[in-house]
Amino acid sequence: MKIFESIINHKINTITADELLKYAKQFNIIVNKSQAKKIAEYLRGKNINIFNDQERSKLIREIAKSAGPQTAREVNKLFMELVKN
Repeated sequence: MKIFESIINHKINTITADELLKYAKQFNIIVNKSQAKKIAEYLRGKNINIFNDQERSKLIREIAKSAGPQTAREVNKLFMELVKN
């Protein structure tokens, strides 16, 4: 399971705006191009473990500051889809 977590975390920490939009569409989550760009810029290089509840919560709060609370909720839905699989 750790390999799976490492792969997911690596993807999150290196994600582009276009990839984020693709995943959002796949999971029926509403994120626009501008929001995706802000989120991807924030995530890039942060080394965040979305499987850690505290790290994920902190990340969602930071996303809410830069992209808005609704977008943060949508991104959290995406993260929850990824961690439950």
